[in-house]
Amino acid sequence: MFVGLRYLRARSGSGFVSFVALASIIGVTLGVATLIVVLSVMNGFETELRGRLLSMTSHASIYAKDGLLNWQSIVREVRSNTEIDGAAPYVEVEGMLANGGVLAGAIITGIEPALEPDVSEVAQHMLVGSFADLEPGSRRVLLGRSLALKLGVAPGDSVTVLVPLPLGRGGGVTSRLRRYHVTGIFELGLQDHDSVRALVHLSDAAELAQLGDRVTGVRIRVSNIFSAPRVIRAWAEGRNNTQGQIPDVRDWTQDNASYFRAIRIEKTMMTLLLSLIVGVAAFNIVATLVMVVTEKRAGIAILRTLGYSPAHIVGIFVLQGTIIGWLGAISGIVLGVVLALNVDTLAPMLEFWFGFRFMPADLYYLTELPAELHTSDVVWTAVIVLLMTALATIYPARRAAGVEPAEVLRYE
Repeated sequence: MFVGLRYLRARSGSGFVSFVALASIIGVTLGVATLIVVLSVMNGFETELRGRLLSMTSHASIYAKDGLLNWQSIVREVRSNTEIDGAAPYVEVEGMLANGGVLAGAIITGIEPALEPDVSEVAQHMLVGSFADLEPGSRRVLLGRSLALKLGVAPGDSVTVLVPLPLGRGGGVTSRLRRYHVTGIFELGLQDHDSVRALVHLSDAAELAQLGDRVTGVRIRVSNIFSAPRVIRAWAEGRNNTQGQIPDVRDWTQDNASYFRAIRIEKTMMTLLLSLIVGVAAFNIVATLVMVVTEKRAGIAILRTLGYSPAHIVGIFVLQGTIIGWLGAISGIVLGVVLALNVDTLAPMLEFWFGFRFMPADLYYLTELPAELHTSDVVWTAVIVLLMTALATIYPARRAAGVEPAEVLRYE
C-alpha cells in the first residue's frame, strides 16, 4: 500500500503521469455523475408520464364485448378487496364533435360523477366546471382543453355530438345526433387525453351508444399500482369459477405498453452510451499504469531483488488503479446525487444562462425536467464502474510483474 500510494504522487520528472491519473479520476467522476443524473431524469419522466396516462384510464378495467350487466354488483364485489381503493363504471364510445363547420374526432366517456374520483384524477384538473354539472339526462359535456380549443368552444357554448351505430345483423351503419352544452374544461397535461376526451354522464353515454342498462366496463384503482396486474387477474380467475357473465380484464401495463417499452429502451440505450464515458476513463487508467510501469522499471526490479514476489508487484499496481477508480466513483456518486436532487433548480438556471429550453411545451408532454433518484441505480452504477476500473488494472499489473530484474539492472 505504501509503494502504491507513493507511485500516485508526482515526483521529479513524473508530473505528466500524475496529471493523467488526475484526468482519469475526473473522467470517472464525470461519467458516473452524468449517468446518475440521466437515469434519474429518465425515472422521473417515466413516473410523470405514467401518472398522467393513468389520471384518466385508471389502473385496470373489467369489460365485456357487448357491455356489462349488473355493474353495481361488480363494483361492490371488487371494492370488497382490501387491495382495491376504488371502482367506477364507464361507457366509452367513439364519435365526432361539431361546432358549426369545425369537426373533431373524440372519445366520449360516460362517468358516474359520485364514483369517478375514486378511479381517476380528472376532478383535480378541472379548469372550469366540475363533475357536479353532469346530471342524468342533462346533456352536458366536459371537454379536454385542447379539444375545446380545436372546436373553438367555451363553457356556455353547445356542440353537436355524432355517434355511429351499427344497423344490426343486416350490416351497415347509421348515426345518432345529439346537442350537448359545454359546462366545463379540464387539462390533464397529456395530449392523448386533452385533445380527444369528452366526459358526459353515464346514462347519457349509455343512451348515445344504445346500451340500455349496460355499461362498457368498470375501472378500478389499486393501492399499489405495480400490483394491479396480479390483483385484477386474481379477481378474474375467481370470477371464472362462479356462474354468471364472465368479463375480460385489462391493466395499465397492457393499455400503455408501447409508451413504457419506448422509455425502457431509451433508458437502456442512454445507459450504454453514457457508460462509454466511464470506459474512456478506464482506458486512461490503463495508460496511467502503463506509463508508471515503464517509468518505475528500475524500482520494480529493485523490489524484486529485495524479495517482492510477482503477486506483490501485481498488488501494488492493482491497488493504484483501484484507488483511482474508487476516488472517481465516490466523487461521481456524490456529484451525481447532488445534481439529481437539484435538477428542478439547476435546469431553469441553465435555460436562463444559455437561452434555450430543455423541453419545449410544443414538442413534449412535460415542460419541466422531472428527476427521481433510485438507490438501485446508484448502487448498480457504482458496481459497474468499480468492476470496469478493476479490470483496467489487470494488464498493467501483469506487465509490471513480468519485469525481469536481471535485464533491467544489468546496465544500472
